[in-house]
Amino acid sequence: MSERQQLQDLQAWLETQIIGQPGLVNRLLVAILADGHLLVEGAPGLAKTRAIKTLASAIEGKFHRIQFTPDLLPTDITGTEIYRAETGTFEFQQGPIFHNLILADEINRAPAKVQSALLESMAERQVSFGRRTFPLPELFLVMATQNPIEQEGTYPLPEAQLDRFLMQVNIDYPDASAERSILQQVRQEAQGNEGTAPHALTQQTLFAARKSLLLMHMSPVVEEYIVNLTLASRQPAQYDNDLSKWIEYGVSPRGTIGLDICARASAFLADRDFVTPDDVQSVVHDVFRHRLITSFEAEATGISADTIIDRLLEQVATA
Repeated sequence: MSERQQLQDLQAWLETQIIGQPGLVNRLLVAILADGHLLVEGAPGLAKTRAIKTLASAIEGKFHRIQFTPDLLPTDITGTEIYRAETGTFEFQQGPIFHNLILADEINRAPAKVQSALLESMAERQVSFGRRTFPLPELFLVMATQNPIEQEGTYPLPEAQLDRFLMQVNIDYPDASAERSILQQVRQEAQGNEGTAPHALTQQTLFAARKSLLLMHMSPVVEEYIVNLTLASRQPAQYDNDLSKWIEYGVSPRGTIGLDICARASAFLADRDFVTPDDVQSVVHDVFRHRLITSFEAEATGISADTIIDRLLEQVATA
């Protein structure tokens, strides 16, 4: 069975386990294919934790959950040195960040010094402690969650931290049909009738799929479209007067790279060997949303980043 088919089967199974959140399931697979990190924002009880735990159960790798709280320390994430009396030396004890799949639950509950402990790990896939540097696993994904309802006692993520996330995904409540299916699923699981997971996806299969993404055909027209969307966010006055009033800072080069690889992953999961403008448009909101810095005027008038991205799509031609 090909890597593509295995990933498509994994997506189909995950959608039977994470009911009512097909967008979250798709973005998890896009992120792991694109070798990036995911920031998920949604109200409590929307299966954010269940999603990453279920994915971890079907992938060959180690999973760890870190509950972010105000009293958390950076060493609680990265690890620390422990004195060994028998040898009279200090030995570095690896922290939970050295697992393959990390759930950073309610990441904005911890202060900036703790959030910054993730910066090097997410960007450079390593941890520096003292004079030594320790590499992280080749398969490494951080899924961080935020609760948009409760803002008391939270520490907003700085732009440098946000830019490390490949995508920010906003999720909402399931519809009535999905809610009924969730009730049935909970009863079945309480009776011990849990769904059978597919054969665990090996890391070799996943790495082979990542290489396939880079070989996918992307026409110069689609590549130019990606670049133009990024440039329009930085030079909005050349496209639209409203955009120039709404955007304070545009998307970074990481956004351009992220849009390219996410569009490729989206096409891969859709069983195509080429990338279309529709693939770019399907992921651009999640790639740009957290990278755009809106102006005071936009915030005062209730203009969201998604509204700005919609306007960018209207103003930038696909060909």
